[in-house]
Amino acid sequence: MNESLTFYIDGEWVDPIEPRAIDVINPATDKAIGRVSLGSRADVDRAVKAARLAFATYSQISKADRIALLKKVIACYEERLDDLAKMISSEMGAPMSLARAAQAPMGLTQLNTALAVLKNYEFKRSRGTTLIIREPIGVCGFITPWNWPSNQIMCKVAPALAAGCTIVLKPSEMTPLSAIILAEIMDAAGVPAGVFNLINGDGPGVGAAISEHPDIDLVSITGSTRAGVLVAKAAADSVKRVTQELGGKSANIILKDADLKTAVTHGVRKCFGNSGQSCNAPSRMFVHESQHAEVLEIAKQVAATLGPGDPASPDTVMGPVANKTQYHKIQALIQKGIDEGAELVCGGTGKPDGLEGGCYVRPTVFGNVSNDMTIAREEIFGPVLAILPYETEEEAIALANDTEYGLSGCVYSGDVEHAVAVASKLRAGQVHINGASVDFTAPFGGYKKSGNGREWGVEGLEEFLETKALMGARP
Repeated sequence: MNESLTFYIDGEWVDPIEPRAIDVINPATDKAIGRVSLGSRADVDRAVKAARLAFATYSQISKADRIALLKKVIACYEERLDDLAKMISSEMGAPMSLARAAQAPMGLTQLNTALAVLKNYEFKRSRGTTLIIREPIGVCGFITPWNWPSNQIMCKVAPALAAGCTIVLKPSEMTPLSAIILAEIMDAAGVPAGVFNLINGDGPGVGAAISEHPDIDLVSITGSTRAGVLVAKAAADSVKRVTQELGGKSANIILKDADLKTAVTHGVRKCFGNSGQSCNAPSRMFVHESQHAEVLEIAKQVAATLGPGDPASPDTVMGPVANKTQYHKIQALIQKGIDEGAELVCGGTGKPDGLEGGCYVRPTVFGNVSNDMTIAREEIFGPVLAILPYETEEEAIALANDTEYGLSGCVYSGDVEHAVAVASKLRAGQVHINGASVDFTAPFGGYKKSGNGREWGVEGLEEFLETKALMGARP
């Protein structure tokens, strides 16, 4: 049992002001693997005070010093990679193969990307006789989720450090132990006291206090659209900057001229990756009606290779979903798909054979889905794929855009220019052409209720900067 009952504030591990602890549950076994404290508004006040004091000096250190600091953080992170992978696997059920290949390393990738951006970024630019200066925005409050715990923390923390900001972090109470390792990394790297602060807690207790706090200049949340709305409302009175990376119901349009087997295989695997728990998962697959039956058969065959199992086994490609609340939500939505008349191709409600314990979900594919069905409208956040037939490309584009979300998307075609033409009509922040892999230097963020602002790359750094104009500063 990993007891981590303290918070990291002002460079020290301190007890909570009001002791209140919860268990951290392994979703593969339903057993507690640790305990952490839940913070309060008083803890947030203490952390914000430390961050505000630290900002006065950290915001003034040179670009070279920030580069050197990021390099130290990267070195310390590399030393703890395997510790992070093991903890993430235990906390949220990611197979060890995924935890070691992606979950833990993606945080390191975010650090390296921020370092590369910082090295090349010009914080001062001339425009005629005016000097334009980009300055750190101030104290930043971060609220992060459980599905990619290291990545979602570091894609905020890394550019904030690069920009010269100070940080108060509330990680998900479902995955707090890996966040504690990240705080230990910051401490080992010599991040100055008060620059990085961590408080474990829930949304009503710590998340709301961060969102409302008058001495926090920016709040950034990755989470559900519902949570993002609550944060924005709470932040409104202090007129702080709010960035949100929220829900998704991403469309995957497979055009009639695509390599069907390759496109469907890749689409199913991408949808079911991380047990379907990615906000950009392509969970709506649009296929030409003449190819619908063939697509269902391919999807069924691929899903059969992705059965869940023990995350500790090297052969496991899909673990459980991260918690019981998520499990029951997914089960209800699968049943809703059945009740509303979608064709159940494989999977369904209940747990996979031989996995009666834990939060395991049967990989599920629905065919003949219409865009007004619940499974096509709501973010399921589990290994559930809805396949929707279309008659024309124009209809496919219209159906893909007929959603309140706009985070990501995919287009497959035998002609790249054809795919680009279709992708340009999608109302989404990112579109992957013919299975293109993720680009961590590209801006990541959504349209509509998928949020606002951008993370990753240059755009991710600039979210943490204010703009000042000095007229007459240049001859």
